[in-house]
Amino acid sequence: MLYQSAPFQAAVLFVSGPLVDQFLTKQNVFAYKYSPVVLAFIILSCLIAVSVNFSTFLVIGKTSPVTYQVLGHLKTCLVLGFGYTLLHDPFTERKIIGILVAICGMGLYSYFCTLENKKKQSGDLSLSSQMKDHKETAALLARHQDKEGHEVKKAAKDSIV
Repeated sequence: MLYQSAPFQAAVLFVSGPLVDQFLTKQNVFAYKYSPVVLAFIILSCLIAVSVNFSTFLVIGKTSPVTYQVLGHLKTCLVLGFGYTLLHDPFTERKIIGILVAICGMGLYSYFCTLENKKKQSGDLSLSSQMKDHKETAALLARHQDKEGHEVKKAAKDSIV
């Protein structure tokens, strides 16, 4: 669904973006004098956005939407942490509590996912061993029936002679 909606979203933003920017800033986006450094940062920003969208497709495709949400919370915690270390943005009590709750939630989610995967693997192993036992039993029964059939044919042949 994301593959189908992305081109339409891009088209709508391409048209509406400059209009909204004009309305909010009272400046025309196309009248700005773009230096090579500004253009490099715009291109870098676009590449990062494409990478984020592509990684979203990969994460949701390989895991689940819930895992993607958990990774989103991890990203928020990292942004807050880097903001503190690089920009010296002060930590408020609310930010610290939010980060701790998010980290506890991520830990619990990982624990329960791991527990569920172990249950699935042990169930798969027992199922595969049962199937293996069933195949061996079927092979033994087939051999036994072949021997009985062979003995019946031999007895019938002996009685005719």
